[in-house]
Amino acid sequence: MTSVTSLTSAVHQRLASALSAALPENADADPLLRRSDRADFQANGILALAKKAKANPRELATQVVEHVVTGDVIQSVEVSGPGFLNIMVTDRAIMENLAARAADPEGRLGVPYAERPGTTVIDYAQPNVAKEMHVGHLRSAVIGDSVVKLLEFTGENVIRRHHIGDWGTQFGMLIQYLDEHPHELDHKSAEVTGEEAMSNLDRLYKAARKLFDSDEEFKTRARRRVVDLQAGDPHTVAMWQKFVDESKIYFYSVFDKLDMEIRDEDIVGESGYNDMLAETCRLLEESGVAVRSEGALCVFFDDVKGPDGKPVPLIVQKSDGGYGYAATDLSAIRDRVFNLKADTLLYVVDARQSLHFKMVFETARRAGWLNDDVTAYQLAFGTVLGKDGKPFKTREGETVRLVDLLDEAIERASAVVREKAQDLSEEEIAERGAQVGIGAVKYADLSTSANRDYKFDLDQMVSLNGDTSVYLQYAYARIQSILRKAGEARPAAHPDLALTEAERALGLHVDAFAETVREAAAEYAPHKLAAYLYQLATLYTSFYDKCPVLKAETPEQVENRLFLCDVTARTLRQGMALLGIRTPERL
Repeated sequence: MTSVTSLTSAVHQRLASALSAALPENADADPLLRRSDRADFQANGILALAKKAKANPRELATQVVEHVVTGDVIQSVEVSGPGFLNIMVTDRAIMENLAARAADPEGRLGVPYAERPGTTVIDYAQPNVAKEMHVGHLRSAVIGDSVVKLLEFTGENVIRRHHIGDWGTQFGMLIQYLDEHPHELDHKSAEVTGEEAMSNLDRLYKAARKLFDSDEEFKTRARRRVVDLQAGDPHTVAMWQKFVDESKIYFYSVFDKLDMEIRDEDIVGESGYNDMLAETCRLLEESGVAVRSEGALCVFFDDVKGPDGKPVPLIVQKSDGGYGYAATDLSAIRDRVFNLKADTLLYVVDARQSLHFKMVFETARRAGWLNDDVTAYQLAFGTVLGKDGKPFKTREGETVRLVDLLDEAIERASAVVREKAQDLSEEEIAERGAQVGIGAVKYADLSTSANRDYKFDLDQMVSLNGDTSVYLQYAYARIQSILRKAGEARPAAHPDLALTEAERALGLHVDAFAETVREAAAEYAPHKLAAYLYQLATLYTSFYDKCPVLKAETPEQVENRLFLCDVTARTLRQGMALLGIRTPERL
């Protein structure tokens, strides 16, 4: 891959050299460079150095400026205020850097791979077997999918895990009912849609539940089935597998609508760790990490107490011998660390589970399964709220089905596309409507910091104005329209041309793409990439309004502006792809 040093890095290097030359005793000092609205960049590091040396910061800054090399990258440096440095870069440096990014043979726009990539196991998109997916399943799937894309793009070895709830009393009930009513699921899975599959399961569940609540003998048989299931009875496991397969038809239909790839080999439910549970408990008890308390195997923590002031333990094994969530989660950690050789375990899970994961991670650390070389992190996310600021519910107070929400988003977006469409067929409108609608839902989620709640407002999400994916998609489609109308003129960088203020602002921001991707991946923060892309679309809109492209003054300026359009479009497309959002060529 072509290695492209960003303008930020190039300016930083030159300032660091000047600091070292002016102040040899502070050769490792950081210039503290940042983008500025008063210049291209501002360096604030001299203030701290002056305070440390008890020197006049403006005088110190003037000394540093004398050693700054200008002409190639840096155009000018001025001392400002109490000792800030305001830096302008050359137009040539901007265009040469963008040309190098555009020429990247791998099409990565000069985004480097991580220097020391590791192996991350990411646990996200956790639906439950035999249950419909609802709005509460949205954030884990959307955030997790984007983080996977960011990590893989930067070179990390990523192993996906979808830890589904597929064990417990309800399965004993369902299996026993199906065993006694064998024709209830008598069809070939390939012939049904996801909706039909879930409809079958929902009907079965209601029938089984009714019998379970009214017939004590059936209830006894159902509970015995749970024991058979966990003991690995072949017939019972085969029946259970039918429910898993039926549910997966449905899961895949929802994830397909979300434009997400979920693979069979990545789905490892609670059942996948069943054979490890007893050993996990033995290891914890023998090491003294867990102790018996009232017959249960527990782990205690000094800082976790109930309202009565008594310690609240993590229960690994219940007093009746059954295993809780903690046993499964701890077994999953052992599997991911010792079998999958992970350096990082990442859990994209609701913030309401934070205490549970804090206790699980601490238990794993005490057991030696997590350490300085292997870390676990919960990427905790907030709640999806309705317009009223309360958790999103239907008018009847029910949890909103995820497919209903997605279908409504597609319907709203299709109406927007139809209104704007000039030469699109109904089939194309439907395709664009799906891309815009699903993109709108994803972007609303990803443009919000994961740990914050956000309001689900479809009217706002599909708006062409404001911080929405539609605004970004429209900017991309507008650029493609210009490129199509360019005729024989082709995008080409001309570093010798002077740039307008709008061209400079756009070019500098495009150049920051690689740094933004690296930061978003390192911090598991898709919202930082979303904010960058919104600013990119905003700067492009300003450029479009102020700088005629096809009617520029000279052929060279036409080519240069077409180049700025093209590299902006490619950056928008790549950035949106890392968020899991498509960019239609026409809107």
